Amino acid sequence: MSHLENLIAEYYDWKGYLVKQNIKVGKLSHGGWEMELDVIAFDPHTGHLIHLEPSIDAHSWATREERFTKKFTSARSYILSEVFTWLDSSIEIEQVAVLVSHPKKRDFLAGAKIISIDELLAEIREKVIECGIVAKNAIPEQYPLLRTLQLSHNGYYKAL
Repeated sequence: MSHLENLIAEYYDWKGYLVKQNIKVGKLSHGGWEMELDVIAFDPHTGHLIHLEPSIDAHSWATREERFTKKFTSARSYILSEVFTWLDSSIEIEQVAVLVSHPKKRDFLAGAKIISIDELLAEIREKVIECGIVAKNAIPEQYPLLRTLQLSHNGYYKAL
């Protein structure tokens, strides 16, 4: 598990989603698994289902397109058949590739939305800052990465 995957999983869990992380799917007859899905999150209150695949690779866009197409295409069936099996098979799955960069005029990769690590961190940072200082509204200790961000951005008693 990468630090980025852990942060994404913490963030969605903190937001009230049911989160599965680093799930192996597609058991192979000769042993092993077809693939691993990095972060899948479901909000039981809104019905929002999201699959995020963070990557810091330096591959060409053609190579990325090939790799992510396989992952996102297969994931659409495995998420409902092996991970969140109780969900209706018609539920929409939002898929997101979290990449180092998000080039202008390139918003999708293999049918999934592209978001840069910096864009995602800006969203997380904004929500953490809204919590205020730790002394008055600490993010629960089960989210050590988010709480660390809260300490660094808001301080314990006052913003630094």
